Amino acid sequence: MANPLLNDKALPAAAARSGDWAPPDPNRPGYGLPVDDGPVSAWPPAGTGSPARMTVGGTASATGVLMVLLLVSAAVGWFSVETAESGQVSFPGMAIVGVIVGFVAVIACYFRPQWARFLGPVYALGEGYFLGVVSKHYDTAYNGIVVQAAGATVAVFGVMLFLYRTQIIRVTDRFRRIVMGATFGVMIFYGVSMLINLFGGEVRFLQSTSLAGIGFSLFVAALAAFNLALDFDFIENGSKAGLPKHMEWFAALGLLVTLVWLYLEILRLLAKLRDR
Repeated sequence: MANPLLNDKALPAAAARSGDWAPPDPNRPGYGLPVDDGPVSAWPPAGTGSPARMTVGGTASATGVLMVLLLVSAAVGWFSVETAESGQVSFPGMAIVGVIVGFVAVIACYFRPQWARFLGPVYALGEGYFLGVVSKHYDTAYNGIVVQAAGATVAVFGVMLFLYRTQIIRVTDRFRRIVMGATFGVMIFYGVSMLINLFGGEVRFLQSTSLAGIGFSLFVAALAAFNLALDFDFIENGSKAGLPKHMEWFAALGLLVTLVWLYLEILRLLAKLRDR
């Protein structure tokens, strides 16, 4: 699933929906002029302090909490899968429930970012259970593929963070437009494919091991990786803009959504390569 949270317009839009932050208004009287706040010793007033703001460190901590919850839930999902003597594995119905719960949590956070502190863990638990079930199915069919996919996901995350921090990859307006345009295109394609599957059809291209099918999976995995750069940019700019503290959880949730998407795409790509 592509990331609907952290896009090129999400920073001001999400902050505005949070209700306690707004960008400076250049049209207000006196904008840009120095403001006399009185003696330093008298500011801020006694008993009050500046409201807590979003930081990169706080976002990293929130991401760590969500990641732990995801992994714990994934372990539960993994061990809930039963393997028959014939080698067939079950698919617990709770896995579908987990996907639905996670999807609803993400949509709710898009409109109410201040709920991310509570809905972020809900997404991590629901999506984590689904990931555990799916990973067990893949590992049963392709021994060791889950370790490879997890390792590749961590490696891609580290590489993208390095490229972003060293400014080898610069998140410009053009970069955002291209990545987000391609992301929404993939989301629409996946949505149409799901509708076709619901009506008994099948989009075999998604599972095809042909060069075109592998090339598509490679493209989508790369697209998910580039979305990580947008996530890093959102976190950095949100911290510089002094967004409310609860936006750390909103940003952490968005980053987790991208990582889950990246992992699933790498898992699918590796499976296609093994079937060649």
